[in-house]
Amino acid sequence: MVIVGAGIAGSALAARLSGAGLSIALVEAQPLAPPRLPAARDLASFDPRVSALTPRSRALLEEVGAWQAIADYRLCTYSHMTVWDADGTGVIEFDRQEVGADCLGHIVENRAIVAALLAVVEAGADITLFGETAVQACARDNNGRLHLTLAGGRELQPALVVAADGAQSPLRDMLQFPTREWDYGHRAVVATVQLERAHQDTAWQRFMPSGPLALLPLPGADDEHYCSIVWSLSEALVDEIMALDDAAFCARLGLASEHCLGEVVGTSQRFAFPLRQRHAVDYVQPGVALVADAAHTIHPLAGQGINLGLADVAVLAAEVTAGTARGAGPGDFALLRRYQRQRKGENLLMMAAMDGFKRLFEQDALPLRWLRNTGLKGVNRLPPVKQQLMRHAMGLG
Repeated sequence: MVIVGAGIAGSALAARLSGAGLSIALVEAQPLAPPRLPAARDLASFDPRVSALTPRSRALLEEVGAWQAIADYRLCTYSHMTVWDADGTGVIEFDRQEVGADCLGHIVENRAIVAALLAVVEAGADITLFGETAVQACARDNNGRLHLTLAGGRELQPALVVAADGAQSPLRDMLQFPTREWDYGHRAVVATVQLERAHQDTAWQRFMPSGPLALLPLPGADDEHYCSIVWSLSEALVDEIMALDDAAFCARLGLASEHCLGEVVGTSQRFAFPLRQRHAVDYVQPGVALVADAAHTIHPLAGQGINLGLADVAVLAAEVTAGTARGAGPGDFALLRRYQRQRKGENLLMMAAMDGFKRLFEQDALPLRWLRNTGLKGVNRLPPVKQQLMRHAMGLG
């Protein structure tokens, strides 16, 4: 089989299937050099891209042997989450004790996950790595067999091709998978910021009509307190925010966060990414499967994107492993359709929920503001409802 894309999802899939009796090629257009992992903990040393990994995602990374390296480097475990509405008094609090868990999740720098997974796949005797190697073509012959042409002219004829090559997946387009997609009209501003007060192992999120702001806890140093921010802003505001100098940006961010952690005393370089929802109509064709962002992209307001992608990986790997054990080829269409049935519903449900939240919280009409605040306060007073929401978000059921 060939996995195209050696990011988090592609590498995790290769690692999970190593030892299952397959010959695996992992193809990546970018160099496969391990990312640098700075030891310093300051504004310039944290990766601006982080993931909020659920317990289910952690379990997969433990299973493939990547988690210990991540934990040995650094992460921040969060045990509490506070979500509130900017226009009113609605607030909801989630705490690990409500579901009897040791934590709600872990904030991990993306490059730490990539480095740990790369070490695992490099050690896999049944995994062949093709770095700095783009896929130039993928087509079927008259017998329906796939032919994959790599940069340099090498041709592969795999039984299964998996597209894990991201939201703009070239492989998905080569194989003409139709998608449904639309712009959110937002861009996400990400950065590392230093705060006056400690984050208390809490993830903070404030909903505003212009978009949600999340402050995700990072490991600090001595009396220095850091968070990673994901600030989703309407297009009309992004350029203005990005043009501010650091002091003005910190002041604006402090107002946006209602100074929940005191003053914002410093910021790293800022980056802005366009937000677009995209969902493949089908995840599979005979001999082909899409996973993670190649299959679906989602608004980052709940931090579920990478977790949905790793859930895809876990299910596809389980189906391929079970299928090959009973003599089916890894590209068997019935096997791949079982993967799609298990994943498509959950992904669509999460995407619909996130889109609904976005639309609800950007409305300024008084009846909707009242509804939002009443709803948040009501759910906060209903432990069984909160517990079910938490367990679903954590991937526990």
